[in-house]
Amino acid sequence: MHTIILLTISNIFMTFAWYGHLKYKDSPLWMAIVASWGIAFFEYCLQVPANRIGHYEFTAAQLKTIQEVITLVVFCVFSVLYLKEPLKWNYVAGFSMMVGAVFIIFYEW
Repeated sequence: MHTIILLTISNIFMTFAWYGHLKYKDSPLWMAIVASWGIAFFEYCLQVPANRIGHYEFTAAQLKTIQEVITLVVFCVFSVLYLKEPLKWNYVAGFSMMVGAVFIIFYEW
């Protein structure tokens, strides 16, 4: 559970680092880069321990899969609430198909 919590918080930082500047298109690009790197530092401070702790319980492929699912959920919430962009049906359909990948990776064949 610690891994999931750390990955979720890490992904919140990552999403703001990668996409938060889109709301401020009038600011200089260099400023967006510096701000993004500053935010990303905190993301790494959570991501690395999450993966280290999680690797005792999950394989690396499973960890990456967990991270991607968390990333999609965090991004959907961020996109709607922060960027005020609609969540279209085709986005939901595409993301849902990715859930099928989760099943394939985690199912014990």
